[in-house]
Amino acid sequence: MVMQSAFARYSDPRSTGSDLPKLSVPKPDSGGGRLAGRIFYGIGLAVALCAVSPTARAKPLDSLSGATSWINTPPLSAEALKGKVVLVDFWTYSCINCLRELPYVEAWAAKYKPYGLVVIGVHAPEFAFEKNLDNIRKAVARFHITFPVAVDNDRAIWNGFNNEYWPAAYFVGSDGKIQAHHFGEGDYAQSEHLIQTMLHENGATGVPDTLVQPRARGEQSEADLSAVGSPETYIGYERANHFISTGGAVQDSASDYVVDTPPALNEWGLTGNWTIGPESARLNRSGGSILFHFHARDLHLVLGPSKPDMPIKFRVTVDGHAPGAMHGSDCDSDGLGTVTSQRLYQLVRQPDDGVADHVFRIEFLSPGVDAFSFTFG
Repeated sequence: MVMQSAFARYSDPRSTGSDLPKLSVPKPDSGGGRLAGRIFYGIGLAVALCAVSPTARAKPLDSLSGATSWINTPPLSAEALKGKVVLVDFWTYSCINCLRELPYVEAWAAKYKPYGLVVIGVHAPEFAFEKNLDNIRKAVARFHITFPVAVDNDRAIWNGFNNEYWPAAYFVGSDGKIQAHHFGEGDYAQSEHLIQTMLHENGATGVPDTLVQPRARGEQSEADLSAVGSPETYIGYERANHFISTGGAVQDSASDYVVDTPPALNEWGLTGNWTIGPESARLNRSGGSILFHFHARDLHLVLGPSKPDMPIKFRVTVDGHAPGAMHGSDCDSDGLGTVTSQRLYQLVRQPDDGVADHVFRIEFLSPGVDAFSFTFG
C-alpha cells in the first residue's frame, strides 16, 4: 500500500477532536477480519499521521489499568503520570517494523528521562504466541529494552487509545491528552524534535537539541526502502495470498504440498506434509520446505517450534545454493540454523549495492515447526 509520509502536531492539545487537523489516510487491508494492520512504505513500509477520535483523546492513560502485566517497572497509572510528558509506543515482538523502531525508542527513553520524559512500550500481540509472558520477557532482554513495558494481552490499552497499527507512537502532554501521534517506523528526527519541544513546554531546562543515532544490528537495522519489492506475506489461511502450491491450501487438515512451476516474483509455496491453520502452517514430517521469490535486501520469517524445548534445524538456500555472504543473522554461510523459540528470524541479508530478485528456500530437517509470516527490509 502506498501512503504519503506525514508528521504533524495538533495545533491545540486542548481541542476536542472535531477541530483537529484531518489527513486522508487509507487503512490497510485488514485481511480475514483482522482489526489491525502494520504500516508500510510503498510495498514495504510507510508512515502516516491522522487525527484520533474525541473518545480516544479523553483520558487515554486511564487504560493503563488494563495491562495484564508489567515489565521493568511496577504498574504505572494515569494519576502517577500527571505532569509528565509521556511517549506511549505500541509494538509487538515479531513485527519487523516495531523491531527497527525500538533502538530509537530506547535511546529516547535513556536520553530524556532526566528531563521528565516517561516512555511506555505497550506490547499488544498480533499472534497468539505473543501473549506468552515468558516470550515477551525474552524479547525485552534480547532487544535490551529498559523502559517500562505494559503487557496488553486483552487489548485494553490498545482500545483505550483507539489504536489500529504496529508500531504506533502517541505523544501525551502533561495534562494527559494526546498532542500528536505517528504511525509506522521512520520520521525519527521529527519525533525527537517534538519530544524536545514538549519537554521545554513542560518546564524542563537544559534539554539537548541533538538527535540520537542508535547503532542497530541484525534484524533491527534500518530497511533499504528503495530496494523493498516484496510485501509482508502471511502463511496462515486467514490472510495468505500468492500461494502457488498445487491444489491450494487445505484448511486445518494435514496435506501433501508440491510446487510444480517456478514462482514468479512474490509468489510462494510449501512442499512436504503441512497443516495450514488460520495463523500459521505446521510441518508434520521432516524434509518439508517453504520457498519465496522475493526482491529485498533482507528476508525475515516468523517461526517457532510447536513444543517447548524442541529445537528444529533448518537449511536455507538462495537460488538453489548456500547463501554464502548473503546469509542473515540467524543462519551461517552454509545456510544452517536452528529454530529455538517463537520469534522473527533474519535469514537473508544481501549487500547494499547488490540487491536483486532471488528464490529463497528453507528446508526443515525435523517436523514440528510453525511458520507464520514473511517480512522484508
